[in-house]
Amino acid sequence: MSEDTPTEAQEIFIESQKLKDNTAVDEVKSTDEEDSRKTRDVIFVGTKPIMTYVTATLTQLSNQSFVTIKARGQRITQAVDVSQMIVKRMNTVGYKIKDVRISSDSLLSQDGKTRNVSTIEIDITKE
Repeated sequence: MSEDTPTEAQEIFIESQKLKDNTAVDEVKSTDEEDSRKTRDVIFVGTKPIMTYVTATLTQLSNQSFVTIKARGQRITQAVDVSQMIVKRMNTVGYKIKDVRISSDSLLSQDGKTRNVSTIEIDITKE
């Protein structure tokens, strides 16, 4: 692999930065939460191997104090696995799960029907 070719973790980091720049900030109750929401990074779990997302999350946590892992549908189990690998296997570093949010999104399927897809957001912080 040449030095110019980004690794999968670097590609996820770049994708997260692009999505973070293009995402609107949700309404937040307090200014402290708003500041932390603007500075945190989001890792979207997809079809790549789990260790790729673990590496990307650890990379983000080295620069930020707050990272969110997001997934929907069948990828929810992978997002939970990523968070548990970070919290359980990196317990000497002091990472912990701060918040878990679950919801459902209505999506239009290819056959034209509206379907509900479950989503999860897992917030990981440094202690």
